[in-house]
Formats: sequence, C-alpha cells, structure tokens
Amino acid sequence: VQLQASGGGLVQAGGSLRLSCAASGDSFGNYAMGWFRQTPGEEREFVAVIRWGTGATYYRDSVKGRFTISRDRAKNTMYLQMNSLKPDDTAVYYCGARGRWIVSGYAYPDNYGYWGQGTQVTVSS
Repeated sequence: VQLQASGGGLVQAGGSLRLSCAASGDSFGNYAMGWFRQTPGEEREFVAVIRWGTGATYYRDSVKGRFTISRDRAKNTMYLQMNSLKPDDTAVYYCGARGRWIVSGYAYPDNYGYWGQGTQVTVSS
C-alpha cells in the first residue's frame, strides 16, 4: 500500500485548505483511513478517520465543525477539508491506513501500518 499526501501550504487564520491522500496497492474495502498531525517535539496526534467501506467518520474534538474528512472510492483518494483554520492547526499532516477497521483504536497512530510522506500546513495569525 502506498499513500501520497498533498495540498498543504501557508494560509492566514480563518482560511481554508484541502488535503488529499491518494492511495494505491489494495482495494481498501474495510480499511480505516485517517489524518494525523505532528509538530516538532510532539507525538503524532489523531485528527480524523473514515471507515472506507461505510463512510463513517470520527474527529478529534478541536476540529469538529471545522474539518471534514471524505473519500472518493472511484479515485482511491481521501480528503481533509479544513475551514476556519487556526494557528494551533499548524503541523505536518500525515495520512495513514490500517487494513482492518478498529472500533476503539482508530485514534492511535501505532495501529496504522501505512503512512504517507506528510504535508506541511502553516496557519499564520
């Protein structure tokens, strides 16, 4: 499985960005596909996850109502639409994939076996 993240950039507070994660190498039927982010010296933290087959989504509390995770099964691509961005959202964003959906562990990066290369998101105040 290969993941290719893109779409990061520099944006002012209150602005929007859309990240993409192109996936290849499997059919992804029951995968958990997620977005995580990491700042220097900190642990990688969960942002949002989508269950590829059903489209069910889950978010960390601080992004609820601002971020939307989605997927296009025909294109094997996952998206993260980020609106009302804040300086605290500044981080390197990674897309991750797990071969089987996990109900209670989708927020833990150790449960993901595949990662994209990361894309930098910088929100200026």
